[in-house]
Amino acid sequence: MSTEGVWAYAVLESEGSLPRIAGLHGVSGEPVRAVTDAGLTAAVGTVGLDEFGEEGLRRNLEDLDWLAATARAHDAVIAAIARFGPVVPMRMATVYLDDQRVSQLLQARHGDFVTALRHVTGRAELGVKAFADPEVLAGQDESAEQASGAKMSGTAYLMRRRRALAANDDAFRIAAEHAERIHSRLLTHAVDGKRKPAPDRSLSDRKDWTVLNGTYLVDTDHIDAFSALVAAVDRDTPGIELEITGPWPPYSFTGDVAAHS
Repeated sequence: MSTEGVWAYAVLESEGSLPRIAGLHGVSGEPVRAVTDAGLTAAVGTVGLDEFGEEGLRRNLEDLDWLAATARAHDAVIAAIARFGPVVPMRMATVYLDDQRVSQLLQARHGDFVTALRHVTGRAELGVKAFADPEVLAGQDESAEQASGAKMSGTAYLMRRRRALAANDDAFRIAAEHAERIHSRLLTHAVDGKRKPAPDRSLSDRKDWTVLNGTYLVDTDHIDAFSALVAAVDRDTPGIELEITGPWPPYSFTGDVAAHS
């Protein structure tokens, strides 16, 4: 039984693919190499199954340090390849038994890969998050009242709590409306875009609300204009702070071809 498998990083067009892969090293430090078939090239690396096989991955994916290091190495290979042309990133931990299985994938999903590559050619992915300050959006600031330290009757306290809850509801509604408008406006400067679920608040030190977690496919020659629009929206929307990241390889815009390969 083989002790090695084939870790897949990305799929790209065969023409001009070898210089884009040459000199890269992957998740185990292995040299990245090409498997070519049907006019497509898969950037792959040979890895040990003791660490990267089914059992090894089940064990190692519970190790957050291992997971972070492996994700960085996987993404670094994809980013290096994407600098010089379109690419379909493969989901991390996509491992095949041998090169023949990779060739079969390129043949079987040829049309899907070609369609995905055409969609992302000359384009990059940008992320935009919108954070809402509920106090600003609700138009309230109780800091002076809280700082006074004055005692309140039970009735006054309940009325204050009722006002705070109502203001919180108003802030959430206003934030949601802002998020929808911002997303629609950003789409006017993008080829494609989608909203993702907000990240887990427990994983962040931020106290405000993440009301938009958007990702946008933008023509590379329009990235500056898109970034300027984000800055303008950030400046013109009180109570909302925008954060832009990227450009990234087009992880979110290659359909399901990579996720189901």
